[in-house]
Amino acid sequence: MGMIELLEQSTALFLCLSALIGLVIGSFLNVVAHRLPLMMECDWRDQCHELLGIEEAGEKQDPLSLIHPGSRCPVCGHRIRAWENIPLLSYLLLKGRCSGCAGAIALRYPIVEAATGLLSLIVAWHFGFGWQSAAALLLTWALIALSLIDYDHKLLPDSIVLPFIWIGLLLSTFETFADPHSAIIGAIAGYMSLWSVFQLFRLLTGKEGMGYGDFKLLALFGAWLGWQYLFQILMLASVVGAVVGIGLILTLGRDRNIPIPFGPYLAAAGWISLLWGAEINHAYLNWAGIG
Repeated sequence: MGMIELLEQSTALFLCLSALIGLVIGSFLNVVAHRLPLMMECDWRDQCHELLGIEEAGEKQDPLSLIHPGSRCPVCGHRIRAWENIPLLSYLLLKGRCSGCAGAIALRYPIVEAATGLLSLIVAWHFGFGWQSAAALLLTWALIALSLIDYDHKLLPDSIVLPFIWIGLLLSTFETFADPHSAIIGAIAGYMSLWSVFQLFRLLTGKEGMGYGDFKLLALFGAWLGWQYLFQILMLASVVGAVVGIGLILTLGRDRNIPIPFGPYLAAAGWISLLWGAEINHAYLNWAGIG
C-alpha cells in the first residue's frame, strides 16, 4: 500500500502528519517573519543607491535570504544546531535558554510553532485528505506569516500576497473553493471596496486609515472564496479589530493615535470564512429571514 492510499484510509495518520508538518512550517515561519522585512529593506536600499548613483563603502556582504546564513542567537551569535531547532521540543530541552550564552529565547518562537501545528490540524480535520486540504494549508501558513510581519512592521509583503491572489484564481478554474466568475469578481471587489473606503476616509480626515496591503489581502480572499464572503470577512475583521483595539486602550493605556495593523484581523477573519464561511452565511440568512 502506497503512502497516499494509507493517508486516504487513515484519518488519524493524516491528522498527525499534518500537525507535525505544521510544527516544522511554524519554525520556518518564524524565520520568514524575521528575515523577509530585512530582505525587503536591503532591496529598497540597493534600489535607492542604484537610482542615486551611490556606491556603498566597504566590502559587500552576502545577500540575506530565508535559508542563508543559518540561524544564530541574536545575543551571542551562537549558531543554532540541528537538535536545537526541533519545533517545541528543543525549546523544552533547552528550558527556553540559548545553549551558548544562556540568554532567554523569546516565547514567541514556540507559540508560533504550536499555533501553526494546531491550525494545520484543524484545517486537515475540516477538509480531510485531498486538494482542498493542501491548498487551505498553504493559505493558512501564508496568513500566519503575513499576520506576524504586519504586527511587527505594519507591512503586508507583495511577495506573499500577490502570488496567493493568482493561486486563488487558478484554483477557481478547478472550483476548489469558488467558481471563476465569483473569484474574479471577488478579487476586484475585494480590492476596490477597501480602496474606496481608504479614499473616502482620506478625503474626510486628511489621514490614511489603512495600507494598500489590506486592499490586496481582501482581494486575495475574494480570489480564493468568491465575492459572496467579502462582507462576512470585513464584518468579522472589523468587530474583532474594534474589540481588541478598545481593549488595548482601556487595559494597557495604548495611545489611540497609534495605528493598529488591520492585516492580522483580516487574516483571521478570512481563515474563519475559509473553513466555516458557508455555515456563517447560511445562519445569517436564516436569522434575517432571507434563507
